[in-house]
Amino acid sequence: MSQLMILSMLVCFALTIPVAVSIGLASLFGVYVAGINWLVIAQQIFASLDKYPLVAIPFFILAGNLMEASGISERLVNFAKSLVGSVQGGLAMACIITCMIFAAVAGSSVATTFAVGAILIPAMVRHGYPKPFSASLQATAAELGVIIPPSIPMILFAVSTDTSVGELFISGIFPGILIGVALMLYVWIYAKRHGYGKQDGDGRLPVFKAFRQSFLALLMPVIILGGIYGGIFTPTEASVVAVVYALVVGSLVYRRISFSILTETLHRTVISTAIIMFVIANAGLFGFLLNRAGVPNMLGEWLSHVFSDKVTFLLGVNAALFIIGMFIETSASIVVLAPLLLPVAQQFGVDPTHFGIIMVVNLALGMITPPFGVNLFAACAVAKLPIERLFKSLIPFVGVILLCLMLITYVPWISLVLRDLAYR
Repeated sequence: MSQLMILSMLVCFALTIPVAVSIGLASLFGVYVAGINWLVIAQQIFASLDKYPLVAIPFFILAGNLMEASGISERLVNFAKSLVGSVQGGLAMACIITCMIFAAVAGSSVATTFAVGAILIPAMVRHGYPKPFSASLQATAAELGVIIPPSIPMILFAVSTDTSVGELFISGIFPGILIGVALMLYVWIYAKRHGYGKQDGDGRLPVFKAFRQSFLALLMPVIILGGIYGGIFTPTEASVVAVVYALVVGSLVYRRISFSILTETLHRTVISTAIIMFVIANAGLFGFLLNRAGVPNMLGEWLSHVFSDKVTFLLGVNAALFIIGMFIETSASIVVLAPLLLPVAQQFGVDPTHFGIIMVVNLALGMITPPFGVNLFAACAVAKLPIERLFKSLIPFVGVILLCLMLITYVPWISLVLRDLAYR
């Protein structure tokens, strides 16, 4: 049964049927072949969605959309420019810093791409940076939206594997900072080598003035993350706090959110949430059928024979996830693969939280790799470029992320030191 399900899913992929629909059709085929009562479909779909941490997803998406609509992202950009604008390549570095701050609330890379890219891609082009480089940088930096907490993929991993959301969140902080610093080092070298960004300091605000104007925007991630790790509220409750804060600041302080803008923001949030939930529902049924067929045990035995130790296992998993991430959406990959791979990883002595960070960072690469990189399409939409124009400038960015991924994979301290201090 499991072989037929996987084969039918791959056939659907080949026919360019959407991922969530492909998983659902393969699941229906598996139910039919196994002769299972059709009521199991409704039961498992409900069970997949009946999980409290999933409540955080629509609220974090809404918080990110409200940040974009309220002008919070614009103020964060001005603050980041005030910090590094005087350095050659500072505008490109400001893009990365802004994405890191925005990611600390939004939890979505696509929202980060649109919110920050709409401001910084045109600005970088005006300052002489090539448009393909600017779009590639924005798409890559926005990837931090799913690595720096809060992160929707981390919530999905936690729900799929019964791992602590809080532990995953705090474990993503140092990996996110590592990737951000590595990207800033690369763009600084790039700007120096090619002579770009010599006028990046033009028009930037003094640091104190920029800080004063963006204080409420900067306070938002402090409240959210401080509340989570201070034990004031759970990650799920934090998502609601983020929405209330963004709504109050955007409508009463910045006065940028009108009723019509709020209506459009809610509409976009509902659509984005429905897409993710549809994937989770179908993947939950798919995973139930694979578990019923004993696939996790068979996969564990097979991987134990193929890989002799932890080092080679992690290398093989990273290679497989990198390829899978190119073709399958991140949320679907995590919900389907995490329950299968985590038990095997634990057999090799890999910490579940560490493995979750490895999966999220690796699959986040799929957001900037063709043919289905969602960040690429978002950045191309903002820059008004065909996606093939980005490929050459994108290669170094992918190389930087891969180097960071290897460090995160084989130096567990990077991910686990804060977790161990806070939870152990």
